[in-house]
Amino acid sequence: MDINCDMGEGIGNEELLMPYIDSANIACGYHAGDEETMQEVIMLCLKYNVQIGAHPSFFDRKNFGRTEMQLPAAEVYELVTSQLLLMKKMALPCGGKLHHVKPHGALYNMAAKDAVLASAITRAVKDFDDNLIFYGLSGSVMIAEAAKSGLQTANEVFADRTYQPDGSLTSRSLTNALIQDKDLMLVQVLKFVNENKVRTITGQEIGLLADTICIHGDGEHALEFARSIFKKLHES
Repeated sequence: MDINCDMGEGIGNEELLMPYIDSANIACGYHAGDEETMQEVIMLCLKYNVQIGAHPSFFDRKNFGRTEMQLPAAEVYELVTSQLLLMKKMALPCGGKLHHVKPHGALYNMAAKDAVLASAITRAVKDFDDNLIFYGLSGSVMIAEAAKSGLQTANEVFADRTYQPDGSLTSRSLTNALIQDKDLMLVQVLKFVNENKVRTITGQEIGLLADTICIHGDGEHALEFARSIFKKLHES
């Protein structure tokens, strides 16, 4: 099971997390990070044999990429492409190679339900490099659009987020959006891994394919959760 983590977002815990993850989603400067932080995380990925991924976002540093924006499809295509070009520019001199792309924040959550937006993102990825793997919310519209375009996909599930009955993530505006308890988090992870299911906030269990598990690098318990997941999965 692939474990991925959002990185390069100004937290500074990347090297501590690297031994416990397989894939890094690196901020491309639009919601966080800059060329220096991108290069630092890329070098750490190479050191720890972690896959290098781009984490493109709306241009929204003020609100960490979490502001919903209604942009024309052509503009979305360009903003994704520009971030991929920057990531490639930073990776190549280090001997790194892009492995995957995972949208960030509002761009991710909107594309999970909006086929037009998802198509603009996935077309940008496909046109940039059709060998890249597209990481997206499990069972969502953006996974469907990526598959339709011919991209390889990875259905993503979240260790530290709660779920709604429709398979969407609980909004961060709600108090129960995040899982803060390690034991509850591990129960959710093992249900993903062993049953391809999740228990929603209503108590209902729904099916979700799990190709990759996300840990948020900016989470309060990121390191503790990463260690626990790594240990549990390697015990299983």
